[in-house]
Amino acid sequence: MAKTTPIEFIRQVQAETKKVVWPSRKETIMTGVMVMIMTTVLAVFFFGVDKLFHTLVTLLLSLAAKG
Repeated sequence: MAKTTPIEFIRQVQAETKKVVWPSRKETIMTGVMVMIMTTVLAVFFFGVDKLFHTLVTLLLSLAAKG
């Protein structure tokens, strides 16, 4: 594989950067909102799962202590 000079590398980077299609402001906002919604939904879900496991472990430990 041929080595690329630093100048050629910079030219290649500039050429590739020109090909990038940047999202519009609306797309960026919508994506951000969706990320916040999904983060909130997952946080509530994992909070519920954690509470369920906490209750289950507490119940099992209390039964073990009585036995």
